[in-house]
Amino acid sequence: MTAVFVTTLSILAIAALAWAARRALGIRLCPICLGVGGTWLWMLVARAFGLAFDTAMLPILLGGSAAGTAYLLEKHLPPGRSGLLWKTLFIPIGFIAAYGLAAPNWTAFAGASVALVVLAGVFFRSPASRGAVSATVVELEQRMKDCC
Repeated sequence: MTAVFVTTLSILAIAALAWAARRALGIRLCPICLGVGGTWLWMLVARAFGLAFDTAMLPILLGGSAAGTAYLLEKHLPPGRSGLLWKTLFIPIGFIAAYGLAAPNWTAFAGASVALVVLAGVFFRSPASRGAVSATVVELEQRMKDCC
């Protein structure tokens, strides 16, 4: 129960700081996102330095961040891209990356991170620029103009 209390307190404290910074600086920040992200970040750093503490909440926080990132990025998908397909692919791969951090399994983390970058490249690339117009297209456009 101590892990839940410490985690919740950390999220609230970091979120409060982010909220204050948002108000003071006028920067658009999501305080709860920063609270969760900041909490799992300090947990990872503490574990890396060998500090002994209960990290039971770490995978929950990382998984929530993976899902939250997918939903955040979905808002910025170019027109015509499937938000459902984006989340269907991003979230499970994000969970693998989260597992790689929580385990720690650096191979899983690196592989999932590369997959996420490739996925983002596919979904966020600019639509193909129009190439040279073929003679067939020109002919069809002319017929359409002449028909009415």
